Amino acid sequence: MKLKPTDSELEVLQLLWEYGPLTVRSLNDKLNTHRRVGYTTTLKIMQIMTEKGLLIRNTEHRSHIYKPTLLPEEVQSSVLDHVIKTVFRGNRSTLILQALGNHSTSSEELEEIKALIKKMEEQ
Repeated sequence: MKLKPTDSELEVLQLLWEYGPLTVRSLNDKLNTHRRVGYTTTLKIMQIMTEKGLLIRNTEHRSHIYKPTLLPEEVQSSVLDHVIKTVFRGNRSTLILQALGNHSTSSEELEEIKALIKKMEEQ
């Protein structure tokens, strides 16, 4: 499945992955800790996401409860594939060099990267 969630949809997914299934009201409250978002805006985004198949809605209770249909890794992979193809013209090494060159990298992150490279070389 090729996904290109909008920034708002990614924000909703991140909160649902972090907190688990939520009502529109609960999710809207969490969004409002970062920026001001109206309840009806949150409701509309979640309805659209349900239509797209990004969320499922449990209607057994008075307040509907939403949860994501995808794992974070699935969305991350799809979004990253899109960025690699469109922004970096398929060149993964340019993406990696850009990511590492534009930000300070902790020693823990460098160790993780080294371990990944070693694992890939052994395959």
